[in-house]
Amino acid sequence: MSQNSLRVVWVYPDLLSTYGDQGNVLVLERRARQRRLDVQRVDVRSDQPIPTSGDIYLIGGGEDRPQRLAAERLRRDGGLNRAVANGAIVFSVCAGYQILGHEFVNDLGQREQGLGLLDVISTRGEGDRCVGDVLGDIDERLGLPPLTGFENHQGVTHLGPTARPFARVRFGQGNGTGDGTEGAYNDTVFGTYMHGPVMARNPHIADLLIKLALDVNALPPVDDRWYEALRNERIAAATQPS
Repeated sequence: MSQNSLRVVWVYPDLLSTYGDQGNVLVLERRARQRRLDVQRVDVRSDQPIPTSGDIYLIGGGEDRPQRLAAERLRRDGGLNRAVANGAIVFSVCAGYQILGHEFVNDLGQREQGLGLLDVISTRGEGDRCVGDVLGDIDERLGLPPLTGFENHQGVTHLGPTARPFARVRFGQGNGTGDGTEGAYNDTVFGTYMHGPVMARNPHIADLLIKLALDVNALPPVDDRWYEALRNERIAAATQPS
């Protein structure tokens, strides 16, 4: 990678692209190209090896069985773990978020080993499914505006001592633990339950990933009017009484 190029890897779109999370790839690509970066996008299907030379890896949500298949293949492949060891950035959503943890409950009701890239463990909630608009405050250390997204999950994700909450919710369930946390992150790996797609609602997340990949503190400004209109609409929807 040079300061003018970016390699973006979309992991297993054939298994983990159920809820429109491919929109994150599109937003990330556009935000990078608006800054005159040369973007190489690589879509890696589940029967292909994960390249280790990517700068940013994106993983979406999926149903229970495809999630189990994706976890099995990612463990066997090992490429994503090697990429992170080389300094790559990873952003994951819902099923992808759970896969990056130590373990989750699969479609067979069994504990499934994750990749251990985030210090989290996911279980299956016994109450109502977490569905609806979410509004939260992203960890202030990341320097981002409030988080807006849409959650749709039965999972409950518990954070270990080395995982930081990505955000704390004002409205919505987030990780489902009742402690107000949403998602998790460490230095280079991020996970969230937010769909939407989340980067369309929160383009500054895409900018954060680009800055981390390029190792820069700022990016040239771009026209955010469309994104802000969408954000304002969804934030208003989240705060309206039901």
